[in-house]
Amino acid sequence: MICEFCGSQTAEKKVKKQHWLHGRLYIVENVSAEVCIECGERYFHAKVLDEIDRLLETSHTIKDKIEVEVVSL
Repeated sequence: MICEFCGSQTAEKKVKKQHWLHGRLYIVENVSAEVCIECGERYFHAKVLDEIDRLLETSHTIKDKIEVEVVSL
């Protein structure tokens, strides 16, 4: 795949993805993505995003919890 930002080639990698669902923020590990080898832009296939939604909407194992601060500029 070609990056639409810089025109370089992408490669499939496993990444961490921040994912919002129903007003909650999740960090999902080991997500397949196409990642630009030049600028790092990440592309996710719709089926992968649907799979994340299905996982989070059902009972799932929680690996860890972190505290996140929300601030305004």
